[in-house]
Amino acid sequence: MTTNEQQDEATGPRLEEEGEIAADYLEELLDIADLDGDIDIDIDHGRASVAIVAENSSARALRALVGPGGEVLDALQELTRLAVQTKTGDRSRLMLDVAGYRANRRAELVAVAEEAVAKVRSNGERVTLSAMNPFERKVVHDAVAAAGLVSDSEGVEPNRRVVISLA
Repeated sequence: MTTNEQQDEATGPRLEEEGEIAADYLEELLDIADLDGDIDIDIDHGRASVAIVAENSSARALRALVGPGGEVLDALQELTRLAVQTKTGDRSRLMLDVAGYRANRRAELVAVAEEAVAKVRSNGERVTLSAMNPFERKVVHDAVAAAGLVSDSEGVEPNRRVVISLA
């Protein structure tokens, strides 16, 4: 058993509990807002992962929970993390997705990272990407690392950027 598998096995019940607490909180929110959606709970990269999903007709209504640039989703994620922390006493790193927004954004960011990696490899010069939130930077850092290059974050929120260079 690898260290990651041992860690996942040890934290699995705690992460499942986080997911359940988050799901209960989000179900109440959906009821209050009179929105239809199903809650999917998973564990992804050592974090509880919760997604609100819906059929096409209901997905449009759920987009209000995403907001422009995912701002409402980020706020909702923080509120959900606080709800989990209130019940467990521990800080949560839970990830929340609504109507596939983060999944789609992840795919877009991986493509941006791959394009930047290709530029760095072709000319050897650093590439600085546009400002990103922490979720977006993490996706890019992971994609760059998988490609064998290095990345760093520079700047101050909300203008923090990923810089990619040769290893």
